[in-house]
Amino acid sequence: MATSLHIVLVEDHDALRLVTADILGQAGHRVTADILGQAGHRVTALGCAEELDDLAFADGVIDLFILDLNLPGEDGISLSQRLRQTHPRVGIIMLTARNAADQMAEGYASGADIYLAKPQAPETLLAAIASLARRLKPTPLPNVGRIDTTNSSLHGRKGQDALHPTELTLLTAFLRAPGQRLENWQLAEIIGGGTEGASKAAIEVRITRLRKKLRDCGAVEDADGGIHVLRGQGYQLHAVLTVS
Repeated sequence: MATSLHIVLVEDHDALRLVTADILGQAGHRVTADILGQAGHRVTALGCAEELDDLAFADGVIDLFILDLNLPGEDGISLSQRLRQTHPRVGIIMLTARNAADQMAEGYASGADIYLAKPQAPETLLAAIASLARRLKPTPLPNVGRIDTTNSSLHGRKGQDALHPTELTLLTAFLRAPGQRLENWQLAEIIGGGTEGASKAAIEVRITRLRKKLRDCGAVEDADGGIHVLRGQGYQLHAVLTVS
């Protein structure tokens, strides 16, 4: 496999946890953080959300979580919301028996990237992981800009520029979105602070300012400032940015 990920599987059903871990990891009955899987992944298997408290990890070390929703104690929806807040760029796959449309909608709203209903073929799960891996571990490209979340700043080859909190949230949302595309309604919610939503004019003003900062610091070079309009749909970020 081209990309190796550190995956944390949270599943309370012992037999299913072992089977799923074996799909991702090396066949056998011992599941630990340093198993090198048949698919090239490291797998840590946990029986409940509370076991995460004993799992010491820094941001970026764990790439992907696979969550069951029917967990003892804190359920998968609450856990997903918490992980999305603390680790916005981590991958989250929900693998659950809940397959009603409203349940899937709730799963995506809580932060899931992919929602899969049980039972699921191993090939489908591995394909979903491979798809997320392309976002989580993209191929490095030249002229990469950097977002410093600690100091809310944007860095490029020409220098750095301070980011407004909304701009920081907006850039992070672009990076998380499939194809780095955000629709107009998503932009309205982000820029409007999740209240009534921002107007079209407010969106254009914020995008214009962000484009200028991307150009000025040297994170992008094109005339559109790395954020291209998708007519009638929204905008797409055309920039390679790392987050630290």
